[in-house]
Amino acid sequence: MNDRSREVFRRVVEGYLANGDPVGSRTLTRDFSEKVSPATIRNVMQDLEYMGLLGSTHVSSGRVPTQLGLRMFVDGLLEVGHPDETDREKIDATLGRNENDVSGILDRVGSALSGVTQGASLVLAPKHEAPIRHIEFVSLAHDRALVVLVFSDGHVENRLFTPPPGQTPSSMREAVNFLNALVEGKTISELQRNIGHEIASRRQEIDVLARQLVESGVAIWGEGEDHTERLIVRGRANLLTETGEAEDLDRIRLLFDDLERKRDIADFLELAEDGEGVRIFIGSENKLFSLSGSSLVVSPYMNADRKIIGAVGVIGPTRLNYGRIVPIVNYTAQLVGKLISDRS
Repeated sequence: MNDRSREVFRRVVEGYLANGDPVGSRTLTRDFSEKVSPATIRNVMQDLEYMGLLGSTHVSSGRVPTQLGLRMFVDGLLEVGHPDETDREKIDATLGRNENDVSGILDRVGSALSGVTQGASLVLAPKHEAPIRHIEFVSLAHDRALVVLVFSDGHVENRLFTPPPGQTPSSMREAVNFLNALVEGKTISELQRNIGHEIASRRQEIDVLARQLVESGVAIWGEGEDHTERLIVRGRANLLTETGEAEDLDRIRLLFDDLERKRDIADFLELAEDGEGVRIFIGSENKLFSLSGSSLVVSPYMNADRKIIGAVGVIGPTRLNYGRIVPIVNYTAQLVGKLISDRS
């Protein structure tokens, strides 16, 4: 594009992102940097439409950017600065309390992020990956038992499960002794990967009842990891603001369904892991919510070892204020990473 077409394109996109309305040639003519006629502007807009960067909802209406046009704008023309001081203060305020409940802090971070951006916020909480120090089985009833996991950092988790029938105190002790001989220094993920091989190779060291108990206990750890609310979603109601078209409402309902099911958590983290810093997915580029035609701005956060352990994001219509939201998401991800590192 030459300078004129680039300016027309930029002004159309910025006007659309500001108010959601198509931008016409007369509107552009009033504020254009050079003296040009509406007819000249219309010709440029037609060329941009032919290139697939602009589209129109009606023959006589103004133009709006296509998904391809938004992608080109974000990659080549978007100006990103620093978060506004007021926005930073609202995010910072969520971390002001001296507490060790990381989940509670992340919940407040998500609420603040949705409030600041007026979109729906997504915060992927980290798995607890400290090495296990000790495991205990506690029988509560003939059909109910408790797995107690004690981690090397002092964290303790209790998980209820249904033991295989016929368990006895001696089989529970045997299962506990077998597991504790294996777990030291291993995380839950590492233990889950190795336990099947260990049971097979040490079959003579453990009887059938204890083996069944070990296998069911390991299964419940996996369920706990999947069912723990790791993906915190806040601010869904913001997506309904200024949405009047029936088609838009249908897309929002579809997005709500995806968020309620909280599927593809691993894929959400993968989106952030694929590239450093903030990533922007527009419309169908976003494989998690592509059918809803939404945009996702996401950034990973790291622990003290510079390992990606979670992600922070904002989801909303493709008409997001990317220039404002990108630095906010980036700032929040860095803040959460520092929080996790400090508590490590």
